[in-house]
Amino acid sequence: MTDREPRVPRTPYFVTCAPGLEPILHQELRDLRFAKVERQTGGVYFEGDRKDAMRANLELRTAVRVLERVARFRASNAEELYEGALSIEWRKYMRADTTLLLAAHTKDSTLDHTLFIEQKVKDAICDALRAKGRERPNIEKDDPDLRVHVHLFKDRCTLLVDTSGESLHKRGWRRSQGRAPLSETLAAGIVLLSGWDRRTPILDPFCGSGTLLIEAALIADDVAPGLFREEFGFMRMPDYDALAWKTLTEAARARIRPQRKLPLIGCDQNKEIIEGTHENFVAAGLEGRAELRADDARAVEIKPGWNGMILTNPPYGERVGDEKGLYGLYERLGVRLREEAKGYSLALFSGNPKLDAKLGIRFEKRIALKNGALDCELLLGKL
Repeated sequence: MTDREPRVPRTPYFVTCAPGLEPILHQELRDLRFAKVERQTGGVYFEGDRKDAMRANLELRTAVRVLERVARFRASNAEELYEGALSIEWRKYMRADTTLLLAAHTKDSTLDHTLFIEQKVKDAICDALRAKGRERPNIEKDDPDLRVHVHLFKDRCTLLVDTSGESLHKRGWRRSQGRAPLSETLAAGIVLLSGWDRRTPILDPFCGSGTLLIEAALIADDVAPGLFREEFGFMRMPDYDALAWKTLTEAARARIRPQRKLPLIGCDQNKEIIEGTHENFVAAGLEGRAELRADDARAVEIKPGWNGMILTNPPYGERVGDEKGLYGLYERLGVRLREEAKGYSLALFSGNPKLDAKLGIRFEKRIALKNGALDCELLLGKL
C-alpha cells in the first residue's frame, strides 16, 4: 500500500457582490462546483487554490471582486495591527516593482480611523519587504498592481488581497455608457433572478445602452464574462500561471453556443443612444443579434401571442427623469401592458414605489436589491 500524497491546504476566498445578489452568487459558485461554499452578508465564501481564483474571475457573472484571505488576527490596538501585518510573507503576492493600494473598513472596533489603519498596514508591508532585502513599494491609486483590503470587525482584522484588480463589472465589452447604465454584474443578477429560461423572447422598451439584453444574450450563449477582460489582479502576482489561464479560457471559448434564433428587441427614444447600444452589441460579439429601435417606449410594438418576457429598467426619477413628470409615462405604459401584453412575463427593475403603483399591475414577487447606494426592487409578475 503506497502512501497518499499530502493534501494541499485550501486557501479561503471571499467573493463580493451587490447587496441582494448573494443567493444568486451562491448558486453560481455551487453550480461551478467550488468547495466549502457558504453564503455570507455581502458575498460568498469558498475555499480553493489560485487556479480556482482564476476560474471564479472568469466565470462568475454577479461577482464584483474575488478576494484571497491572507491572514486573520486580533488587532485591538495599533501595535497588534502592525505586528499582524508584518508577519505575513508579502513576497508571495508582490514582485520587486509592485505598486500598492490599501482599502480599509472598520466596524465596532477600537481602531476606527480608516486612513490610520491603511497607513499602519502599509508601513508593516513596507518594513516586511525591506527586512527581506526588497525596496519599499510605491502607492498607486489609479492602477495598482496589488490591492490589499483591511477589514476590522470587533477588533478582529482580516487581510485580503484582490485577485480581480479592477471591479469585475468592467467586463470589457462596453463602448457606450448611455444614460445612467446598470452595472454589468447587477444586470446579470437581474436576468438570473427574473426566472428567464434562456429561450423566451425578450423585449426591453427602455434598453438604454443595452446592458440587460447583452448580459441575457451572453448567459444564453454560455459566454464566460471574464473572456472580454485583458487583465486581472492575479496576473500581476509572482506565481501567475499563464498556461493555466490559457487552458481555462480555451475551455470556456470551446463551450460557447450562440443562440442566434433568440429574439431580442430593445428600444430607446434617443437615436444616438441606440447607435451606442449597437456598438456595445458588436463589442460583445453579438452583432446582428438584437433588433434595436429608436422608439418611444409607449409606442413600442408588443407582438401578440409572442408570450415573451418584458425585461426592463425604466427611468425612476433618481438619475434619469423627474418623478412627477414620469407619472404619465408609467400610467400609459401600464395600460398598454395590461391590454396588449397578455401572456408575457414582466421583470421590472425600479427604485421608486410611487411610479410602480402607476402601472396598475399586481406583481407576484418583489426582490430587494441595491443600485449603488439606492434601494431598489426587482418586480416580477405575469401579465
